[in-house]
Amino acid sequence: MPGRSLIEFLAEVPDPRSRHGRRHPLAAILALIVLAMLRGCKGPVAIAQFGRDYGVALAHALGFTRGKTPAASCLSTLLRRLDPVQFEAVLSRWIQSRTPDAATPDGISATQKEPISFDGKTLRGSRDGEVPGQHLVAAYAPLVEAVLVQVRVDAKTNEHKAALELLGILPVKNRIVIGDALFCQRDLCQEIIDQEGDYIFFVKDNQPGLQVDKAAGFGFETAAQSIAAAFSP
Repeated sequence: MPGRSLIEFLAEVPDPRSRHGRRHPLAAILALIVLAMLRGCKGPVAIAQFGRDYGVALAHALGFTRGKTPAASCLSTLLRRLDPVQFEAVLSRWIQSRTPDAATPDGISATQKEPISFDGKTLRGSRDGEVPGQHLVAAYAPLVEAVLVQVRVDAKTNEHKAALELLGILPVKNRIVIGDALFCQRDLCQEIIDQEGDYIFFVKDNQPGLQVDKAAGFGFETAAQSIAAAFSP
């Protein structure tokens, strides 16, 4: 039985528009935005032009009832009002529905056991003059090579706090969370354990000072264990 289409999932996104004056179905507009961005379009103007270039056939295929795609002003207004967390959550559910789901011997699906990688990046093209770019922390699924969910790092917080927010959106039970040493924070690690997940946070080669501290810490623990063993009966 075929899975649900992307447009069917997009129909679950709450519509932020007033009930009056809705010319186009929300799912159709979001499908156009996703498709245009996959084709390299950036911004409402490029997305609107993409819709016009492909005409009536594309409009009907995406679910536009009037056979016409929206103008850039309509797209811009909608994107300003759309809840990005809810939108990304729907995209995440669609991506997960397309992943292999064969059960392993312990009865847990392969998808449910897939590792998740946490990483923070500045969104390309988001910088505007003196205004810094948007910084995001994303949960990446290597199996499907896709971002499952991402949250913005506000100026008043940091990647570690944003990662805690991710854990409130994406369940990690039976999964291994992978990331660099920045995420090795007591509350973050405890939250992963509380959700019955595991974690591996590593030190990169560009962090030599931290590598020395880590080696010293493990060396001290090994020496303490050796001394304790030497004096044990």
